[in-house]
Amino acid sequence: MKIGIAEQKLSMTQLNLFPFLPKPNRVANKLDWNDRAFHDWYRFVLSFPPHLVREYIGKFGLRAGQKILDPFCGTGTTLVEAKRLGIESIGFEGNPMAHFASHVKVDWNVTPHALIEHATLVAESALGVLEAHGANPLRILPDEAFKLLLKDSISPLPLHKSLVLLAQLRSLKDDRFLRHELLALAKTLVFSASNLHFGPEVGVTCSKQKDAPVIEGWLAEVKTIANDVRPVENTMTPQALVHLADSRQPGHFLQPNSIDAVFTSPPYPNEKDYTRTTRLESVVLGFINNKVELRAFKKGLVRSNTRNVYKEDDDDGWVSNHEEIQSLAKAIEKRRIELGKTSGFERLYSKVTRLYFGGMAYHLAELRPFLRPGACLGYVVGDQASYLQIMIRTGRLLADIAQSLGYELVGIDLFRTRLATATRQQMREEVVVLRWPGGTKTIPWGQRRGLPAERTHRYSLG
Repeated sequence: MKIGIAEQKLSMTQLNLFPFLPKPNRVANKLDWNDRAFHDWYRFVLSFPPHLVREYIGKFGLRAGQKILDPFCGTGTTLVEAKRLGIESIGFEGNPMAHFASHVKVDWNVTPHALIEHATLVAESALGVLEAHGANPLRILPDEAFKLLLKDSISPLPLHKSLVLLAQLRSLKDDRFLRHELLALAKTLVFSASNLHFGPEVGVTCSKQKDAPVIEGWLAEVKTIANDVRPVENTMTPQALVHLADSRQPGHFLQPNSIDAVFTSPPYPNEKDYTRTTRLESVVLGFINNKVELRAFKKGLVRSNTRNVYKEDDDDGWVSNHEEIQSLAKAIEKRRIELGKTSGFERLYSKVTRLYFGGMAYHLAELRPFLRPGACLGYVVGDQASYLQIMIRTGRLLADIAQSLGYELVGIDLFRTRLATATRQQMREEVVVLRWPGGTKTIPWGQRRGLPAERTHRYSLG
């Protein structure tokens, strides 16, 4: 959709007054200044923006008393925005750091002035330790944990200061404030103390900062949290639940026929290892301590890159009879052979493509019993050409899978375009809009897709 010159000249304030107008591409995925409260406590660089959630909550006609689900909730954008709009929400997230962030960001039950008083006490204590002992010796992470970090992702002195602060948080622990204070430390680690950059893949900067004002930066982040909570202190807000869970197994946490809408952004089929984006804070805060724990939580994620593919994976069975996905995987393998690519990762490109779409089919199939008739769903996904420049039309393929499972396709909306660094092509990022009709017609999914008997289910479809 083309945007007229007059619309391009609209200020961000004017655009907020007309939330259904398409935003110029350069700001479509940006966090508006007026949206920073709660959302900016901690965010993925690749998070979708609150204004997009707001737009589709409006389009879906959601109101108080209804419930929205984000099964790939990341750092909680959908959940926070739903809470701000007075709508109950549930989120699933398999990454423990992101799950923690979402859980804290929807917890507004904290007393602002008491939070600041406690954080100030902790900061003074940490600064006292640093003044008394300096950096002799430097505090370090256990060897197993340190090996999980990207090399040079944080310099020794900022890491030392962060570990001193963490020790004081635990020594002076107050359970009323600890989670918010830890989330502030997570943000400080990434954006103030580290050598990381995001563009959009996480990497390490060429110029390393030898020192950083860790304690001062952390205290500023805590004060931001307190200031955001102050306007809603002592007010009733709708419930928001966040589960550390696999999006492909919603039955562990949802009641049948309980969800009115879904809005989410699952991973895209590419070579981005999303666990690397949160690696530094995950390790320092103790959410991941060794390779065994890292592997365990990766297994709970939809397979979207070759770094989280395992021998026993079988989600590809869900799309074994999907001709276009099978042809796409064959084209990727053919290109690999033609180019003489022989690394272990490259050999997995075709397999991860099948596993990704199979995992999404698995998720959509298992979700059906928990949707109310007429439930609206929005999936933000992007076209990809990561695998040897074979184009993957993610939105169109996801829509086709959903229709085969009994969902109605309402439309595929263009959210924005983004420039692919390898090909310089403009890639579409879209919202696949679905509707769950309910009804009584039964489709034996396993028989249609040639799945093994244990994966043959019957659900009430429209």
